[in-house]
Amino acid sequence: MTRLTRNTLSTLNEGVQIPVYKPQVHKAGIVHIGIGAFHRCHQAWYTHRVLSQFGGDWRITGVSLRSPGVRNTMKDQDFLYTIAVKGNEGVDHQVIGVIADILVAPENPELVIEALARGETKVVTITISEKGYCLTNSTGQLDLENSDIVHDLTGLAAPRTAIGFLVAGLVRRRAAGFKDLTIISCDNLAGNGSKLQAAVKAFADVVDQGLSDWISQNVTFPSTMVDRIVPATTPEDKTSVAEAIGVEDQACVMAEPFSQWVIENNFAGPVPPWDKVGATFVDDVAPFEDMKLRLLNATHSTLAYVGCLAGYQTVAEAIGDPAIK
Repeated sequence: MTRLTRNTLSTLNEGVQIPVYKPQVHKAGIVHIGIGAFHRCHQAWYTHRVLSQFGGDWRITGVSLRSPGVRNTMKDQDFLYTIAVKGNEGVDHQVIGVIADILVAPENPELVIEALARGETKVVTITISEKGYCLTNSTGQLDLENSDIVHDLTGLAAPRTAIGFLVAGLVRRRAAGFKDLTIISCDNLAGNGSKLQAAVKAFADVVDQGLSDWISQNVTFPSTMVDRIVPATTPEDKTSVAEAIGVEDQACVMAEPFSQWVIENNFAGPVPPWDKVGATFVDDVAPFEDMKLRLLNATHSTLAYVGCLAGYQTVAEAIGDPAIK
């Protein structure tokens, strides 16, 4: 079957939403570290909506810290992919064109550092899971004895960690005179912005005390709360998407209709108007974190525990039981 590419966009089945913007016209003003399915269904989706309604140089340079798999798959599709949004009314298929390129850090760390350091980059977003921050379990601070952090501290030419890459990029930005960078953690980590800031500054303190001071003056780390269910894509999902859109899409992702993104209004410079397309800018993210933990996560965990005791294998099965519901 023909593959999803820019050349095949015009051939997609009726009802499939395609970008109303020409992706190649917009420059990349965002670097995203951790180019997984959740990012493509969440931050990239919000940014796609920004380009659709407001335009701007807000395409995304993705970074994979480990594997070339996503890059290899998406490059063959001109970095286009489909989000299949599954709701009670059926499945909505949206083709997203916001990804400009994907860099694989182990292949060429210099390209990643260069992307973080260039003046056109105004925002860095991150989804690397809690483990990727290299924090200690006891204090929640940067683990300076972590083997990858030790490696990065010995030389910033080829970092392994997101923290190492961020500091390497900031070293170069300072030297070039590029200020006003907003770095946004989008991981499920309470106080994620302040924890990321503390980790970056702890690393910078070892490298150069002056760098840490420069970061305090020129870089911000807003906290966020993110929410959207993004299940793993199965071979059956890829088959159904291909049938629905009329071409093969090996990079398609699945999502629920509900999505939430709450971002602390703490920006060093320009950011996409995400608040105009569904995200919420607030002065304090903590109440939204508490709401998610106490209402959503607690209820979901309860469904899992009670459902397990009742003999069910999934939360979906458990909520289907009238007594549990």
